Amino acid sequence: MMTIPVSQPERVLARILDTSQPDTLLYCGDTASRVSEVWHGQREAVRLLALDTADPNARLPLDSVPDLAIITDTLEHLPYEEGALLLGQLRNYGTHQIAVLVPQTTDWGFTDFIALGFQRHADIESENRALTLYTYNLDTYNHKRAWNNPDNWANPEMWGKAWW
Repeated sequence: MMTIPVSQPERVLARILDTSQPDTLLYCGDTASRVSEVWHGQREAVRLLALDTADPNARLPLDSVPDLAIITDTLEHLPYEEGALLLGQLRNYGTHQIAVLVPQTTDWGFTDFIALGFQRHADIESENRALTLYTYNLDTYNHKRAWNNPDNWANPEMWGKAWW
């Protein structure tokens, strides 16, 4: 049996795959491709969808909604508007979870991802650069607010009755 060297970013992405157990997996980028192919080799029933790093928006919207999208080695090579369009479309078309790995030296910063509903998940040291992993989860991105219930409204008897 041959031992395949695995980098720290690949281990982190593999853990995300293990945790989420997607039936449909979308990937874009070299690192995402390697991790996704290994995952698919162990679970052949998983449907893989690939986006081209040069023009990832060309295939969007997709014919089905992926459970998990992994984006690596992509945003740093795209104009900001195209990258924001990619992440926004994945999010808005209902992708359940998104993991994005970007170098810390790119034009993409913390506030750019927060504005799109992502959370900083981890800082990762790679062989030759520092990376940051941002994640989005449809179930947890918008936390419940204490004030958003009938008890804190001026007319609680009208809660859920009038829509304007």
